[in-house]
Amino acid sequence: MSLAPQRRTGASGPGDAARPRSVTALPGTVVRSLRALADPAVVAGAAVETVWLGAHLLTWPFGLVGSGRAPSEPTYRLEHLPPVQRGLLVSDVEAAGTPILLVHGIVSNRSIFTVLRRGLTRRGFSNVFAMNYSSVATDVRTAAIRLAEEVEAVCEQSGFERIHVIGHSLGGLVARYYVTRLGGDERVHTLVTLGTPHEGTWAAYAVPTRLMRQMRPGSGLMRELARPAPGCRTRFLAYWSDCDAAIVPQRSAALRHPDLAARTVRLHGAGHLTLPMLGEVVHGISTALTQLDADGSTVRRGVIPLSRRD
Repeated sequence: MSLAPQRRTGASGPGDAARPRSVTALPGTVVRSLRALADPAVVAGAAVETVWLGAHLLTWPFGLVGSGRAPSEPTYRLEHLPPVQRGLLVSDVEAAGTPILLVHGIVSNRSIFTVLRRGLTRRGFSNVFAMNYSSVATDVRTAAIRLAEEVEAVCEQSGFERIHVIGHSLGGLVARYYVTRLGGDERVHTLVTLGTPHEGTWAAYAVPTRLMRQMRPGSGLMRELARPAPGCRTRFLAYWSDCDAAIVPQRSAALRHPDLAARTVRLHGAGHLTLPMLGEVVHGISTALTQLDADGSTVRRGVIPLSRRD
């Protein structure tokens, strides 16, 4: 049975033949949108997003205080961890000590990672860093250079040659540019992105700034990121949500590139600001960062050691 659309042969009103398909499909789109809004998970996700927005506004000033740097010498304490969380330090000290750098998105700071950072440290990761950068008076390429400097500082302080990076929204895009365009794959073992517009977002048309223009679909930056990246050593883990209002369409936050070892995880009902605080995201990231293989396979012991410098 053919699934191709059949030509209408009956009588038609004036202008029916020239009616755009987008117009005729509009009622179905509206119905699907209304059904999505009635989904209990979407309703709950919207409520959580609202609460987290308020919490982020309250904690935002505290994100400007301090350097966001972890102690230079990690302490592998076990007494404060429940037995189920001690396994990482007991079985893989190297994974526990590998630095993790958190990179925030636009109009934000490291306070957006309050829950995620706490979740990682409670699971045994002892070297969690967070950086601040100006996400308003800059562009992606300039911010990527700033990230490169921060990564070098983290490596120098921690003694590790390679680290992990977690980027939320714009932060993931900045980190991807650093990794694939500035040679950052030599330093970054795993890059996790949360709600990052890998293929742009139509929401960027709302503000006519240089940075927002870079995040529009088909922009010069998007075309540059789509170029070949042969031999990239970094593995990628991209989280996206079907209810992310900042990424339009939402699937643009999935990472699809033939040269990148990427795994994409779809979430249902989560808002844009909620992504860094979800328990399943914290658990998923923790699991991925204890598997230090190159291709993302589910193995416990890493085949690529993250060696410390002498």
